[in-house]
Amino acid sequence: MGLILLVLLILALLACLPTWGYSNRWGYGPTGGVSVLLIIVIVLLVMGVLPR
Repeated sequence: MGLILLVLLILALLACLPTWGYSNRWGYGPTGGVSVLLIIVIVLLVMGVLPR
């Protein structure tokens, strides 16, 4: 379960990078939010709170 969540968050992080013309106005908001969620999930996986 935790590994699936980790993979989904990595894919979401790659998907929200501001690489298209219309997304340059977004700034770092979407990427920062997904990055924080990714860090939280990684820490929970390392601590053993989330099952693999």
